[in-house]
Amino acid sequence: MVTRITPDRVAIKIAMWSGPRNISTAMMRAFENREDVEVTDEPFYAAFLAATGDIHPMREEVIATQPTDWRDVAKAMAGPGPGTPIWYQKQMCHHMLPDFGLDWMDACTNAFLIRPPEQVLASYLAKRTLVTLSDIGVVRQNEIFDRVADRLGKAPPVIEGAQVLADPRKALSGLCQALGIPFSAKMLSWPAGRRASDGVWAPAWYDAVERSTGFTRPDRFATFDDLPDTLKPLAEAARPYYERMAQYRLRT
Repeated sequence: MVTRITPDRVAIKIAMWSGPRNISTAMMRAFENREDVEVTDEPFYAAFLAATGDIHPMREEVIATQPTDWRDVAKAMAGPGPGTPIWYQKQMCHHMLPDFGLDWMDACTNAFLIRPPEQVLASYLAKRTLVTLSDIGVVRQNEIFDRVADRLGKAPPVIEGAQVLADPRKALSGLCQALGIPFSAKMLSWPAGRRASDGVWAPAWYDAVERSTGFTRPDRFATFDDLPDTLKPLAEAARPYYERMAQYRLRT
């Protein structure tokens, strides 16, 4: 049963900012498995697709099931939410186009999930054969990070996917502390399968996480040399943005 807000409980909205292919859906699973959390999956996706005309898997289904005006989405994300003590928003940096307003973020506790670009690109190629720097969101992630840091006067929480995979309990405990919420051991595992909260695009993107029951470290991580030569310049262009964010990682 999901815990609802009572007068002595204060709701917190967590916007977790990530690029694609960065354990972002597994992180959403971890938070959703708590009794005091409800989640929202990539709420700006349809607005992004409608504004750009980009061709993504299940494009028409996404547009049919979400608002396509970013203003409507922003208003909802800054609103009262689902009524649980914690509202976790899985946000994709590349969905936030330059003309999409960001003032709504001030109502949220913003955090950032990062991954080395060669690992992102190697995973992304399994789903789409064409990829650009804007597709993986690293430039926009830096811009959003700077906006939050300027407002707070300090760096907001940054966590790397590899930290979570290496020691989920330690990494998630540190993240929860940074977010101002208690850690729950329920975040460490979840039932396999699809969720009603998953975006309609889940069949195209979530096959691995649907099989998962927790965070599992891979046998090896993709390296720069694993990339095709055509993508190595893209990884090199993305690396300074990743490294700048990485210096603010939580020391879990």
